[in-house]
Amino acid sequence: MSILDANLDRNPTNLGGDIMAKVFVVDDEVAILEVIKDYLQKEGYEVFTSVNGEEALRLFPLLKPDFLILDLMLPDLSGEEICRRIREESNIPILMLTAKSDEEDRICGLALGADDYLVKPFSPRELVMRVKAILRRTTGKTKTINQLSFNNRDLEINIDEHTVRKQGEEVRLTPNEFSILQVLAQNPNRTYSRAQLINAALGYDFAGYERTIDAHIKNIRQKIEDNLKEPSYLITVYGIGYKFQGDRP
Repeated sequence: MSILDANLDRNPTNLGGDIMAKVFVVDDEVAILEVIKDYLQKEGYEVFTSVNGEEALRLFPLLKPDFLILDLMLPDLSGEEICRRIREESNIPILMLTAKSDEEDRICGLALGADDYLVKPFSPRELVMRVKAILRRTTGKTKTINQLSFNNRDLEINIDEHTVRKQGEEVRLTPNEFSILQVLAQNPNRTYSRAQLINAALGYDFAGYERTIDAHIKNIRQKIEDNLKEPSYLITVYGIGYKFQGDRP
């Protein structure tokens, strides 16, 4: 039986009131893979697994998962390369697992488009908490303004559809990037400290470093700004944090 068939041979339940989501876990350490799968299944998630990068890339478009948990150190392809290639076609939430404890390595993962990271060894309960928190931000956010438009429709943000258009062309943002941009754009000219932005956009249960905000802001700027040296929308307020500016219709 193939890995795909084995994973599909399941009848998951929806526990705890959460919307059941399909989670794809990619890790070459089978013991870790089984623990993650067990904990997620107990919470009602439908879990698919893979032990190498080439197989993960082959299965990804077939499975169409709602969430990806990705180990950075795989035997054939690096997690960074897999993340980069998936980001070319999907804005699925990605949680990276890494044995590297250096902060710069974790920031690099976020720069590639990951939404969060956990350093090995980690608590499976914390991993489940992170998955739930990211999915809540992605699927359960209350919308107050459905359509935002700035600078003669140069930048358009559709809150309901979670889409962003720059000069009419859709740009892909990760769920965390979209949440940060949404908070800032809905509150133009208000300056947020990094801690305030984490609380407002990512939730109080987000356990990442404040500096991860800088990585997300850099990613968003690369996608929506015409001039990275003189950004028009995401403005750095030195010594404090960031604010959004733009002319509304």
